[in-house]
Amino acid sequence: MPKKTIVSIGQGEISGVFNRGFLKLGYPLFPILRSDSLSEMGAQIDDPELVLVAVGEADIHNVIANLPASWCDRTVLLQNELLPKDWESSHLKSPTIISVWFEKKRGQEYKVIVPSPVYGPKAALIHDTLARLDIPSWIVANDEVLLFELVRKNLYILTSNIAGLALPEGTTVGELFTQHQQLQQAISSEILEIQYFLIGKRLDSTALINSMEQAFKGDLKHKCKGRSAPERLGRALLLAKRASVATPTLKNIADALSETH
Repeated sequence: MPKKTIVSIGQGEISGVFNRGFLKLGYPLFPILRSDSLSEMGAQIDDPELVLVAVGEADIHNVIANLPASWCDRTVLLQNELLPKDWESSHLKSPTIISVWFEKKRGQEYKVIVPSPVYGPKAALIHDTLARLDIPSWIVANDEVLLFELVRKNLYILTSNIAGLALPEGTTVGELFTQHQQLQQAISSEILEIQYFLIGKRLDSTALINSMEQAFKGDLKHKCKGRSAPERLGRALLLAKRASVATPTLKNIADALSETH
């Protein structure tokens, strides 16, 4: 019996990795660009096996809002800075979530940092897809573990990116971890307070810091500052203001950046 089609929304580097895995498993692939009409695409394919939403953080809410109803019980989200609030207020009630812990840059092969956790109705298929590419992943047991893993990834990305704005160009997470512990700790503590506001509860901060540092050790040469670092800092400061969370370290970094531009 032929396999159902997999829909892939957003054709960037990360989606390309997943698409390769889907094809290796024998699934027909229907790629969708951000400029395509989702309603029109939904009319063409109303019963896909899986819908991978691989757009950037800035586009995720618009895509979720416009997903065809028949796709909503088989949607997979993989964005950075993702939290339950991003889908719980939408018509997506139980999407599959993967916290992607491998990077893919143009012209280079993917590089694994740590195994990627995945949770939801399509978790087994995502796990099998990545396994075909020798990318390690693991299926999360429950909502609480998923929440911890999402906050862990946010903590890693935001701490390293924002620290990179305050450190010399090219500073690695290994150097952040070994040579700039005071800055790392100051930024991560402020980021965690923002995350706790967004999820409406506190988690084990020590465990989160330890798990972030474990991810640092997964690729000590990973550069701190990514292209989105200034935008991440701006979003963090806006959220901190909304939450009435004091973020003196983040503010000092932003002030220093504004003086140099």
